[in-house]
Amino acid sequence: MKKSGVFSAILIVVSLIVSYIVYKYVFGFAGNFKDANINNNPVNLLGAAYKGGFILVFLMTVSIMVITYSIERILSLGKAKGKGPIETFLKKVQLSLKDGNVDETIELCNKQRGSIANIIKQGLERYQLLVLDKEMDAEKKLEEVKSAIEEAMGLELPLLNQNLSALATLASVSVLIGLLGTVVGMIKSFQALATAGTPNAAELSAGISEALFNTAFGLFGAIMGTISYNFFLTKVGSITYMIDEATYNLLAIIALKTK
Repeated sequence: MKKSGVFSAILIVVSLIVSYIVYKYVFGFAGNFKDANINNNPVNLLGAAYKGGFILVFLMTVSIMVITYSIERILSLGKAKGKGPIETFLKKVQLSLKDGNVDETIELCNKQRGSIANIIKQGLERYQLLVLDKEMDAEKKLEEVKSAIEEAMGLELPLLNQNLSALATLASVSVLIGLLGTVVGMIKSFQALATAGTPNAAELSAGISEALFNTAFGLFGAIMGTISYNFFLTKVGSITYMIDEATYNLLAIIALKTK
């Protein structure tokens, strides 16, 4: 969890720097404006985005963080599943255990790796230590194996859910920052309307444009964050279900072996 905090802190700083560079030197490139002057009207969408105001920097920061967390989750959940298909691995484990080949099953876990394999391996290693103990009754042995599995699950499950709350938070924050930018843009528009005489059309349209760009960027980050959060939440739920199923079958087989 400490590593996750450091990663998030570094990500925030890097995302802010990248967003500022994009805003200042890509959106704010002189060629995006009439007569190559950033004070003039924009000639393309990049220039129009620059006129959206500095709040876009924070909105881009949120979007970059959402994309980065999503990539991190894809890689982490891929590792959590292990090297081969989980269904094939679990079938091999069941067959090997039913034949009483505990060492072979542990070796299967070593080859598979991932959260499910690690949890099964912890339970098998505890069972292997207890199987030779003639004084301990079968029920006590089963409890010890179950305890080892629960300890392993306590270590693995938080890793599966890591950064999911960050994605959900970023989705909400993106909407709020976008709303702030929208309000700022609308304030500028009303200020242009409030001037004496004929309202300045350029200032009025600039304010409306700023409001709409902030709304668009805010919604973009929120949509990405919400989709990513729900997608990975479903993936974690699927892996958790397979873990529960695998450990249940493991305990059932061990219960038969210890009778």
